[in-house]
Amino acid sequence: MKTVIIKYNAGNVQSVMYALDRIGASYIYTDDESEIRSADKVIFPGVGEASTTMAYLRKTGLDKIIPSLKQPVFGTCVGMQLMCRFSEENDTTCMGIFDVDVKRFPATPGFKVPHMGWNNISDYKGALTEGLADQTYMYFVHSYAAGICDYTVASCDYVLPFSAMLHKDNFYAAQFHCEISGNAGQRIIENFLKI
Repeated sequence: MKTVIIKYNAGNVQSVMYALDRIGASYIYTDDESEIRSADKVIFPGVGEASTTMAYLRKTGLDKIIPSLKQPVFGTCVGMQLMCRFSEENDTTCMGIFDVDVKRFPATPGFKVPHMGWNNISDYKGALTEGLADQTYMYFVHSYAAGICDYTVASCDYVLPFSAMLHKDNFYAAQFHCEISGNAGQRIIENFLKI
């Protein structure tokens, strides 16, 4: 099986590689269109700011390549946000795979933004969460989140309920960092590779 990690202007890639190494999965780290299109699975990781990252995707053509892919694609954190329609982070038009906007957490007494640390996800369904215990904890670092929508397959509550995971056709996404969420996050990665 050929797994590609998309190479673009984002951090966090090394921890994704370590997570794949731990389960013995081989992968290629590339921005080459032919390599991406010929992959069995595609991982679109992310740490960064929406507008500069989206500008890089447009510059390289990845903004057109990613939405056109037919194999399973898994975006995480900013990768998930860029798969949405729009982000309030510097008024960024994103790829529009998921028809939902990404908004900043409102200032609320008693809640710090960014949302950073372990929080439980709930109401999950679908292939990626198979085998997870109810109310599993995952590791989050974000100031913006997608609202609950038709594509929500797991939710989290911080300030307000938001989409912890999204799914539409061959596209899967998680707001949290699977690669640093312990055994539960590892299980999600393993489940993705089995799709």
